[in-house]
Amino acid sequence: MSPVFPTVREVLALDPVRHGAPRLVAGETGLDRRVRWVHVAEVPDIATLLRGGELVLTTGIGLPADDPGLRAFIAALADVEVSGLVVELGRRYFGGVPRAMAAAAARRDLPLVELRRATPFVRVTEAVHALIVDAQLHELRATEEIHQRFTELSVSGAGPQEVVRQAAELAGCPVVLENLSRQVLAYDPAGESAELLLDGWEQHSRRIRPAGRTAYDTDSGWLVTTVGARGQDWGRLLLRWPGGELTPHDATPPTRLTILVERAASTLALGRLIRRDAEGLERQLHRTLLTALLDHSRPVDEVALRARALGVVLDRRHLVGVVVRYRDEEPDDGPETGPARLRDLAEAVGQALREAKLTALTSAVDDHAVGALLALPDPAAEPRALTAFATALRRVRVDARPAPDAPAAVIVAAGSGVDSIREARRSLVEARQVADAARRDRRELPVFRLPHVGLAGLLHLLRDDPRVQTFVERELGPLLAYDAQHPRDRLLGTLRAYLEQGRNKSAAAGAAHLSRPAFYERLARIARILDADLDSVDVCLSLHVALLALDAVRAR
Repeated sequence: MSPVFPTVREVLALDPVRHGAPRLVAGETGLDRRVRWVHVAEVPDIATLLRGGELVLTTGIGLPADDPGLRAFIAALADVEVSGLVVELGRRYFGGVPRAMAAAAARRDLPLVELRRATPFVRVTEAVHALIVDAQLHELRATEEIHQRFTELSVSGAGPQEVVRQAAELAGCPVVLENLSRQVLAYDPAGESAELLLDGWEQHSRRIRPAGRTAYDTDSGWLVTTVGARGQDWGRLLLRWPGGELTPHDATPPTRLTILVERAASTLALGRLIRRDAEGLERQLHRTLLTALLDHSRPVDEVALRARALGVVLDRRHLVGVVVRYRDEEPDDGPETGPARLRDLAEAVGQALREAKLTALTSAVDDHAVGALLALPDPAAEPRALTAFATALRRVRVDARPAPDAPAAVIVAAGSGVDSIREARRSLVEARQVADAARRDRRELPVFRLPHVGLAGLLHLLRDDPRVQTFVERELGPLLAYDAQHPRDRLLGTLRAYLEQGRNKSAAAGAAHLSRPAFYERLARIARILDADLDSVDVCLSLHVALLALDAVRAR
């Protein structure tokens, strides 16, 4: 039943009821039950004609004369979930209702009220029904406002944050939009603490399990609806309604709130479809132009001309290649997850560019990364533009972490700025290489540049160079061959522990989980196999570089 209906408590405060000098006999805890209708009855089997939510008015003249009959009458009313029973004294009962009736009502928490003064029931029904009709009209007006507001948002192409803000304003409750991984895409705390609202959100959200596409989870107090279209769900919209705490006998949100979240979800889904359809051709053109720059398939003058037609001016601009990629290579949830993740990443990059007010060509550059060629007015604008883009990208929540201490899920890398479209390829390729090299870097840098990648990054960039591979084989080849013939020994791991611990044999033995005598014996074997002096700083430096190069080559 809808909470727009008045409660028993509110009905007792109406003037026609107060005129009858009402006194509550039993069922005080049920005073917040909603009154759907008022029904006058003078027969004992009236329960069979009721549907629940009625406030029953009676003089008692037709009720059973014996206590068992009265108890059965009260039980029947409680079973059909009437809101309460009002008995007018003076016709059948004079001093008060029978004790058996009061005791039965108390056991079932059914509000039982005596009217100690004669009261025309028609005035009571008129007053209550007028209250119900007024509430329903209010609900209808609110519903009309909801439809009008979200229709305007759909027509204007409002973004997710604006839709969520309007939903929270209309509901007066916090609203959160999340993706299927329970990461927050947009929210509005409706005047409450955003920090408290979002603290531990993923774990909290996974405990919210409504039974249906749109349903209210009474345990958590959240009204939830699924967001998606064309058979592809991509998120959930959640509205926290505290009404269940205030009215425990009727913990169902108002109908208008259900309409609101569903209408907001439809607006979000429609907006996403419209943006995707509108961006579809534009993205294809962006991809064509970026690909042409990377593989020289079209003259740069033609690329510049077509980019200008798209609203991206590349002539006489400072150009910076940017690549955004996930740290992990492979999706965990099947073949469809990879394209979906890349599409989401491309959308996030596009949204971040818009929020940062940057002009760029942008598209996916491989199965895991999205590239962008920023067109800036001058070199001085480069640091601010990159910072604004990285900040906006994290604000749209693509970079959400799976755990508090985990590294960022997305890497932003930038190449060196250039002042000619003919050099744009160099900046894009450099950004791509830096993004690949930074995958194993645990630092939390807003933007990775070439100086950040260090020796390991340099070797990663050079991993395809035959000279690097020859160096690895020359330095480590005999040891790799030995491990291939003796897989249980794994001497390469012993050497790695020794070098990573700064040639501290005791620390290295602990890191390798070996006793010191066993570790020393392994080091001696390694020295014989490689014909190398492991006490020499220069020799160990060369071996350590070879190990890093081997990691880069194997990462291929």
